[in-house]
Amino acid sequence: MSALMVSVIAFVAGVKDRITSSEKGATAVEYGMLVALIAAVIVTVVAALGGQINTAFNTISGKL
Repeated sequence: MSALMVSVIAFVAGVKDRITSSEKGATAVEYGMLVALIAAVIVTVVAALGGQINTAFNTISGKL
């Protein structure tokens, strides 16, 4: 998971460098890629932790 976070940080830093360099602004493609990457990270985290969270809620519900 930490390798994924390093990749995300490197990507965001690269986009930031391109935005703040000689270019006046980012293109819609760059924003779209950034949004897609963030969405992919969210989906990955939810998929990885979804079962554990569901199990925790079922355990709590059963004990109530």
